[in-house]
Amino acid sequence: MHDADQVREIVTATPWLMDALRAARDVDPPDWLISAGAVRTAVWDHLHGHAQPTALADVDLGFYDGVDLSPERETGVEAALARRLPGVPWDAKNQARVHLWYEERFGHPPATLSCTADAVATFPEFAVCVGLRLTAAGEIVVVAPHGLGDLLGVVHRHNPRQATVEEYERRLAAKRITERWPRATVVPAR
Repeated sequence: MHDADQVREIVTATPWLMDALRAARDVDPPDWLISAGAVRTAVWDHLHGHAQPTALADVDLGFYDGVDLSPERETGVEAALARRLPGVPWDAKNQARVHLWYEERFGHPPATLSCTADAVATFPEFAVCVGLRLTAAGEIVVVAPHGLGDLLGVVHRHNPRQATVEEYERRLAAKRITERWPRATVVPAR
């Protein structure tokens, strides 16, 4: 089975993620993708045979609106998502405005982004560099700029494109990767 087909099969069998994809499709901000930890959690829970889904800190929805760079645009998308699917910890980020806050938060300038897929390619670990979109026809689009090997192989590996080694290590500890998914292979960043 092709890697993207395997991801689609897992996503289709994950009710909470399908619900989130339907909500995002209905709200339909420009160039949207659900990505990062939500995708990794669904896939790694499935591959570990977890009967109950691992709790999510949030469901990341990236979109790209180069016209409206206001923080209100993001909160408006989050509010629309919450109305459509209440109880989900949505975190909507306009990837067109990352350059306005990234350096202050992380201490170095961000990569230049021209679309949401560009943003996904910069996420701190390769396994979370995967985005999903549900089309009007019900097809799941899989965006994986670095491939799906780490996601499907349950490998936690630093993506050096933007995240520092320190940020990678902080996330590894905070996300309790090996506690949640004991079969995960952690590749040291140094």
